[in-house]
Amino acid sequence: MEEKIPHDPAENPEALTGLRKGEIKKTAAGIPAVVSAVKMAVKEAGPMRAWKALFHLNKKTGFDCPSCAWPDPDDERSGIAEYCENGARAVADEATLKKLEPDFFHKNTVADLAQLSDYEIGGKGRLAQPMYLPANGTHYQYISWDNAFDKIAERLNELASPDEAIFYTSGRTGNEAAFAYQIFTKEFGTNNLPDCSNMCHESTSSALGESLGLGKGSVTLGDIYEAEVLMVIGQNPGTNHPRMLTALQKAKEKGAIIISVNPLPETGLVGFNNPQTLKGLLKMGSTLTDIFMHIKINGDMALLKALQLLLIQQELKTPGSTLDNDFIEQSTEGFDALKEHLLKYDIDELSKICGLDLPQINEVATLLGKKSKIIICWAMGLTQQRNSVDTIKEIVNLLLMKGSIGKSGAGTFPVRGHSNVQGDRTVGIYEKPKKTMLDAIEKHFGFSPPREHGYDTVNSIHAMHEGKAKIFFGLGGNFLSATPDTKYTAAAMRNCDLTVHVSTKLNRSHLVHGKEAIILPCLARSDRDMTGDKEQFVSCENSTGVVQASKGMLKPVSTDLKSEVAIVCRLAKAVLGRKSKVPWDEYEKNYDRIRTDIEAVFPEIFQNYNERVRIPGGFYLPNANRERKFLTDNKKAKFNIAELQKIALEPDDLLMMTIRSHDQFNTTIYGLNDRYRGIYNERRVIFMNQKDLNDRGLKEKDEVDIFNYFGGIERAAHRFIAIAYPIPAGCCATYFPETNVLVPIDSVAETSNTPTSKQVVVKVRKREMPVG
Repeated sequence: MEEKIPHDPAENPEALTGLRKGEIKKTAAGIPAVVSAVKMAVKEAGPMRAWKALFHLNKKTGFDCPSCAWPDPDDERSGIAEYCENGARAVADEATLKKLEPDFFHKNTVADLAQLSDYEIGGKGRLAQPMYLPANGTHYQYISWDNAFDKIAERLNELASPDEAIFYTSGRTGNEAAFAYQIFTKEFGTNNLPDCSNMCHESTSSALGESLGLGKGSVTLGDIYEAEVLMVIGQNPGTNHPRMLTALQKAKEKGAIIISVNPLPETGLVGFNNPQTLKGLLKMGSTLTDIFMHIKINGDMALLKALQLLLIQQELKTPGSTLDNDFIEQSTEGFDALKEHLLKYDIDELSKICGLDLPQINEVATLLGKKSKIIICWAMGLTQQRNSVDTIKEIVNLLLMKGSIGKSGAGTFPVRGHSNVQGDRTVGIYEKPKKTMLDAIEKHFGFSPPREHGYDTVNSIHAMHEGKAKIFFGLGGNFLSATPDTKYTAAAMRNCDLTVHVSTKLNRSHLVHGKEAIILPCLARSDRDMTGDKEQFVSCENSTGVVQASKGMLKPVSTDLKSEVAIVCRLAKAVLGRKSKVPWDEYEKNYDRIRTDIEAVFPEIFQNYNERVRIPGGFYLPNANRERKFLTDNKKAKFNIAELQKIALEPDDLLMMTIRSHDQFNTTIYGLNDRYRGIYNERRVIFMNQKDLNDRGLKEKDEVDIFNYFGGIERAAHRFIAIAYPIPAGCCATYFPETNVLVPIDSVAETSNTPTSKQVVVKVRKREMPVG
């Protein structure tokens, strides 16, 4: 590793760690995945603690995986391992026996810690006690829980308005803490409740809510096994949702055709060695993708329009052969206008825009024309572009044409990225609360919640930057490393009077802070929760709307940790005092009491919550779309008309998307390898087409700097290694958070306000080597 030189504390250091380049893998999982997971688990937690955690992970009487929101089987779950490699590593990361006690902070200044990479910071261990950084302080110092809550309460109650506070939520927070948190903020007087959904699937929620009346997907895990066609767009399940590969394999064995649409040929969708089968262990895996559509970045809308156009042409040629006309007539509106809109497009031009050969587009359209059990899955590759909402509505258009919603083996499937991000929204974490929920809160609790909409994530950053918001409270997450425009966001955080983070481990957000800062250490998902001298459990909702119990069983690494529920309740009591009308003491002593009030506020979806959540495997929330019901103004699904938006690129521009490596989950970095893509011991890389390298006079492994000039502001990410990779010409890819500095704060998806991390216009220049 090279000697580190001082850098902006908001960013990862520019020092390279020693790239080793290997072959792009042809199959995912298998023995290497098992070895990787076990090795990390034993290293971090020791053999017995690791075994105990992994044995209970995703079991019906165990705890929910703290990483992705992939659904568990409704029937029997694996007796060997109901988890994937990344799930095991997520558990190992939080089950570590390493812990940071006051002596660690006494020996290390905040400035010194900020010189480390995110990988190095996260590897230090679990937070073991509350820590406080005074104004102008250089070191965090121990603070008691009582004093921490008193200090936070004093600062919050000094604000001129409750709207000067920001209350952020991470998707790992359970339903009980999330509900209590949003009730507290409303009784305090603000709807400033940004969350990680604002940065990921907000575009999905907007699109599906407007088109179908429900901002969630419509399929169950069982539907995947019944599908005739599975279309996976803008998603890399091999790294981000590895258990999805098992479901795709099972669907394929039952006859499903799998179409993958992505700018990168991701290994997990090419081949899969299931480590729980003999064939998988013998490297006799399945080929998953039948048709790979190697699309340009932001070519998705053009492709979806092309497919719809060809389906309409098939129907015009042979009426009744292709579209579900009865469903269109009875359950939808706007089809005739959409058909007129689509017929004006030139199919050759659409093919050119998306970067795909017309014969392949015709092949897929012909296939879709003959099938009706169609599921379309998507993730961040679709949701983080300027036209994301309209692009997802094009997915809905296609499915509505085929009548592929509300029946077995068909429907919408947005695959959520964090384990309870969907559940948090369900129980009220939203900066734009619905009137019905606010009315229910007022009726049940007896206080008047604020009715004005609050700040989402992007607007929260602006508010802090402009001095309109002065306190930031984060319930989980690594806000700085997750958000766009790193330097702008860092300046916003530093502008706060106080920043508070509820966390399990140290992260960069603790090191780029307000004038004062507090870290509140919480229990992890796998930790045993004895809050109120009673063993507690929480509940989580997965991507298919199943709510189930999650109960940790590991002994916490410190006796000075509190559950997220306890932290929220203690915070509320300190801030609101006796004037509060919420039974915080009861909430803290028994989480059943919280679930009772969740049922009272949301009676239609949480009937008999405490009884049903104790059913092994949980229960499905109501989903109108599964029943072909649409909760729109006229109870009909809506076809959408959107014009194509062409991105204006200069001759030396590239369109960049940020991606994860295989050794990370969101902002948590487990290691420096991305073995499926053949990248080892390095993260500062940029994947480029060989033609784009040649056009810029670059050779593979040249060092480059990357620039973005959105809004006339130069944003720079220095010292990256150029890698030749099969990505369409004109496109490139980099890992986040290292290149979040290039994502403009004001470049957002229309309607959803989601940062456009998959649509960043950049220039790549060979790095000027320093003299001497």
